Amino acid sequence: MSQEEVAREAIKHALKSLRKRHLIEEGAHAPAYIALSRPIISQGSEWKEKAENLEVELQQCYKAQSRLSEQLLLEVAESRALKTSLQEKETAIAELEKELTQTRDECSQLKADLEEKIRALELVMSEHHELKSQLEQLTIKAKNAEAENKMLVDRWMLQKMKDAERINEANALYEDMIERLKANGLERLAREQVDGIVRTSEEGAEFFAESTIPSVCKHRINAHEGGCASILFEYNSGKLISGGQDRSIKIWDTSSGSLSHSLFGCLGSVLDLAITHDNRFIVAASSSNNLFVWDVNSGRVRHTLTGHTDKVCAVDVSKVSSRHVASAAYDRTIKVWDLQKGYCTNTIIFHSNCNALCFSTDGLTICSGHVDGNLRLWDIQTGKLLSEVTAHSLAITSISLSRNGNVILTSGRDNLHNLFDIRSLEVCGTFRAIGNRVASNWSRSCISPDDNYIASGSADGSIYIWSISKTDIVSTLKEHTAPVLCCTWSGLGKPLASSDKNGIVCTWT
Repeated sequence: MSQEEVAREAIKHALKSLRKRHLIEEGAHAPAYIALSRPIISQGSEWKEKAENLEVELQQCYKAQSRLSEQLLLEVAESRALKTSLQEKETAIAELEKELTQTRDECSQLKADLEEKIRALELVMSEHHELKSQLEQLTIKAKNAEAENKMLVDRWMLQKMKDAERINEANALYEDMIERLKANGLERLAREQVDGIVRTSEEGAEFFAESTIPSVCKHRINAHEGGCASILFEYNSGKLISGGQDRSIKIWDTSSGSLSHSLFGCLGSVLDLAITHDNRFIVAASSSNNLFVWDVNSGRVRHTLTGHTDKVCAVDVSKVSSRHVASAAYDRTIKVWDLQKGYCTNTIIFHSNCNALCFSTDGLTICSGHVDGNLRLWDIQTGKLLSEVTAHSLAITSISLSRNGNVILTSGRDNLHNLFDIRSLEVCGTFRAIGNRVASNWSRSCISPDDNYIASGSADGSIYIWSISKTDIVSTLKEHTAPVLCCTWSGLGKPLASSDKNGIVCTWT
């Protein structure tokens, strides 16, 4: 076929296709043509109704659109908040991951340390088991040593008992010799005591006059700082010894009121004083729980007697031998000391503290006054209680023995002063005064050397003098401005000395 024929055939085919398409389109548009052919009035009412419906639908669409817009805004805000929260959580997660990494590192380090500690613990446990086995071995050795030590101690104690028996035999011989010497001395002493007037046995000494009633303050001495609790005279001398809270001991010349010399070395307040009958040694009871012994000539401490566990409030030296000293402390003990050896030879334990004590004239008995108000007598060698009597309703503060040794004066916190016969412990006299009030548990009263008068200080600073025979007050001395703690009479008959809480010492003639 030629090209023209081919073109004609193609044109024909195209025309057929166009006609066929035209017919199809006419069939499709037929309903529209029919509808358009209807009357215009009926179509207008339908369109109006459709328009109204469409308007209603349009309004509903607007409402739905507004709701959707609001919801969209809320969701957008939520989305932003969630986005912010997400970012924060992501940051927190990053920090936690960082902390987790650090924690893992620390955990690894701790695990390594734990393994090291476990190894060290195992080493310590092995050492512990080894030491435990060594300890068991040492315990066995210690028990064996203790048994051996006990056996040695028993042997040593047996030997000491044998030594003590030998020493007791020697002491018995010594005491027998002393008794013989005392028997010779008592005869001389009996010659020296005439009508209550005591004369010295020392060759070349003068006879002593009868005690006079003091009335005038001869000297007012500012002796100690903080108070003066104890004073006493040297035997057969006018020298006065004082001890105070300033821890010093001072010796005064009462004729001039001047200080002779001072003794130092006490570690506490001086609560009581005693002197040997040869005036060589002074003994001080101290609040430091000790007793101190001075050599008067050298001024040095010869002994420090230790053994009490509380303050030592009373001390006395035997009137027969300068060797024995008795002391009382607030540890409920009375101790007897040997000054030559410097240690305790006997200890008496009692339930009531002792405030004051003194030796009997024969040196075999200790008289003690206690807080419970009882006066007790003790055997110095055995430490046994010989007798006791209720002397006061309150604590005894002072004990003073008469020159002849037959009468003992007690003073108490009940403000009474009683005289007892030391042989029967019967009351020989009771002395009291309106205004006389005992100042402390260690207020010391005294008997005159001729055993005719009693002197006692009071809390108001007064000193009361009683006549023993008349049981009346014969003098009241007023010079102190503080409570009077101690009174003591010179063995020469005068002067009388007193001390108070301000450390003032007065001498009276």
